[in-house]
Amino acid sequence: MSRSGSSRLSSDSRAAFRSGVRDVLPALPANVPFGVIAGVATVGAGFDPVQATAFAGMLFAGAAQVAAVELLGQNAPIAVVVLTALVVNLRYLMYSASLGAHFRDLSARWKVVVAFFLLDVTYALSVAQFEGRDRLDPAGDGRWYYLGTAIPLWAAWVGSSVVGIVFGARVPEGWHLDFAIPLLFMGLLFPALDGRPSYLAAGAAAVLAVAGFGLPFNVGILVAALGGIVAGVLAEGVGARREGAAER
Repeated sequence: MSRSGSSRLSSDSRAAFRSGVRDVLPALPANVPFGVIAGVATVGAGFDPVQATAFAGMLFAGAAQVAAVELLGQNAPIAVVVLTALVVNLRYLMYSASLGAHFRDLSARWKVVVAFFLLDVTYALSVAQFEGRDRLDPAGDGRWYYLGTAIPLWAAWVGSSVVGIVFGARVPEGWHLDFAIPLLFMGLLFPALDGRPSYLAAGAAAVLAVAGFGLPFNVGILVAALGGIVAGVLAEGVGARREGAAER
C-alpha cells in the first residue's frame, strides 16, 4: 500500500501533526472576532442557527462567506453569489497550483481534504515546512503537519461562528446588525493597505462600489471587486517596470 493510502499513523506522523498544531496556535486569536461577526451577519441575513452553523463549517472561507451572506440577504441571484465568492477566493488558485506540486503523489481522497482546508495560514505554514531546510515529505508526514495547521483553524472558525450565531439569534430585530459586515471588511482592509498598488486597488473598488450602488442583482459588489483586482494588478505592473528601468 502506498504512503498516501496507508491508514496507519506512525509516531513521526503524530509528531508532525502536533508540530502543525503548535505552529498555528498563534494565528487562532485573530480568527475569533472574524468568526463571531460572520456568525452574527449570517443570522442577520435570515439563516436559522442550524443553517448558519452548517454554512460556516462547510464553506470555511471567511471573506467569501461574508460576501455571500451579504448578497443572499439582499436576494441576489445565486449566479451572482457564486461568482462573487469565486472572485473573492481567486488567490486560492495560486495557492493550489503551488501546493499541487507538493501533493501530487497523494490519493484523490487526500487531495480533496487538502483542498477543503486550504487557507492563507495553512498554505504559508505548510510551504515553509515543505521547502525549508528540514523538509517534510508532503506525501508522508507533511500531510499530517498540514492537517495539524488546518483542523484547529477550522474548529476556531466554526466555534467562534457559533458564538456569533447564538448571539445574533438572541438580538432583537430592531437592533439592525447590518453594520457588522461593512465593519468586518473595514477591519480586514485597513491593515492590508501597505503600498501604492493596494491603495489604488482599494480606491478603485470604493469608487466602483459607490457608482454601482443600486445596480440590478447587486452586481455592483462584483464589479467593484473585479475593478479593484484589475487596478491593483496594473499598479503592480507599472511599479515593476519602473523598478526595472531604474536598475538599467
